[in-house]
Amino acid sequence: MRKIMLALCMVFVFSFAKSQNLTPQQFFPGLFEAVQLSDIFSDNKTFVDALPKSDPAVIMKYYNQHKSEANFDLKRFVADNFAMPVTEGGEFKTDISKGVRKHIDTLWTVLSRKHNSASKYSSLISLPNDFIIPGGRFRETYYWDTYFTMLGLQESHKTKIMENLINNFAYLINKFGFIPTGTRTYYLTRSQAPFFSMMLDLLAKDEGNKVFIKYQPELLKEYAFWMKGAEKLKTGVAYRNVVSLSGGEILNRNWDDSDKPRQEAFRNDLDSAKKSKQKPQDFYRNVRAAGESGWDFGSRWFDESDKFGSIQTTSFIPVDLNCLLYHLELSIAKSYQLHGNSDRNNYFLAKALARKKAILKYCWSEKDSWFMDYNWRLKRTSQQQTIAGVFPLDFNIASVKQADQMAYVLKTKFLKPRGVATSFKRTGQQWDSPNGWAPMQFMAINGLEKYHHNDLAKEIALRWIKTNVTVFEETGKLTEKYNVSDNNIKAGGGEYPQQDGYGWTNGVLLYLLDRYHMD
Repeated sequence: MRKIMLALCMVFVFSFAKSQNLTPQQFFPGLFEAVQLSDIFSDNKTFVDALPKSDPAVIMKYYNQHKSEANFDLKRFVADNFAMPVTEGGEFKTDISKGVRKHIDTLWTVLSRKHNSASKYSSLISLPNDFIIPGGRFRETYYWDTYFTMLGLQESHKTKIMENLINNFAYLINKFGFIPTGTRTYYLTRSQAPFFSMMLDLLAKDEGNKVFIKYQPELLKEYAFWMKGAEKLKTGVAYRNVVSLSGGEILNRNWDDSDKPRQEAFRNDLDSAKKSKQKPQDFYRNVRAAGESGWDFGSRWFDESDKFGSIQTTSFIPVDLNCLLYHLELSIAKSYQLHGNSDRNNYFLAKALARKKAILKYCWSEKDSWFMDYNWRLKRTSQQQTIAGVFPLDFNIASVKQADQMAYVLKTKFLKPRGVATSFKRTGQQWDSPNGWAPMQFMAINGLEKYHHNDLAKEIALRWIKTNVTVFEETGKLTEKYNVSDNNIKAGGGEYPQQDGYGWTNGVLLYLLDRYHMD
């Protein structure tokens, strides 16, 4: 009877755990570590995305009973008890002869997923509406990817799909208090670059300003997530995502609530921590915070050694993150203005103005003629110059003089034969040279146009379009990132191989093709 009661309790615990969004490591303690540290899968993300074929309690009971037996085969056990995830879009065959526009139009369907696709005990978080994934190993919705994907959806007149995606994010904000990096339980300790208010700008082009009133509660909740603890901070102290600087200004940094190895990159993190001089928990936190930034990984977060072990993400005030939160503050102010609430409108306008002043004070480097991240611990701007510095152009934070100086730097240093570079460092990390990324091309182009540097904006766009189309015509693929310096070498670097699909590449390319009236 005692054994029966224990079994029933375990089933109850696992059923309750599912409702609490437990992760694969929490469902399968011991088994998770054994699999992730084995050579069964080359990519740690495979197992955490796998689907248990039966109740985790049953799987764990059998595993614990047999794992110590001499003939126990872990690989066979995993194959018998888990359904492996399928590479999304892997069976799709491109017809290059129909052109890149037709290819993108087809990909909207290939990358679409039904909202009820999350099964019991899966790490996938259920969503109320259908969604679009980036592609390849990325089998779930990602936060900041979606904004750039939506640029193409809007060009394709798919307003309903855009609204579905926004409603999914509103659901996540209401359920968890924030939008996680992606819709997996193992991402629930961090967010990602906060583009939700930017998505509303896009939807407002089709639906009008009523969207700011409709989603005001979600805007406020996301803002509360990023600003949690700000009201109690002492000068020079940080708490989670907020930092109080020497002048009393409040700006934001990236953070993750966990200081353990990432489940989706478990072995990588354990191995890398051994090569770092940091305490393991500090190293893991910095790695995870870089995941929240979306820039995982690159020299942007390293010290002057440019070594991965020196990663110090939580020490930086990222210029792009704070520009996005500036936009969020303006969007909240706008929602109150539309409500006719002048007091709250003015309150958030004041918040936005204070942030703008702080960005100009701490992130502008006169020496580099560029906006840089700010190291709040060392009280100096970063030594790493990256394309993230264009964000103040997009949000009209830069002065005209600064914009002119930046245009010169973009043209003479960042602009390469096939688009704008991410950085000038070659570290082997994917967010460094020679790689270029669709979101950064868009932000550079859009920002330059805000200050009437239209010729340079067009030159960047035409080079990027040619790069995308040339690779498509040669391979039939639109990929996650591109080598912007060398026509003969594919983009690469980082923790995983080049991915095909690809949501934000499709979105930005279609937007630029229409923007510059190209076939």
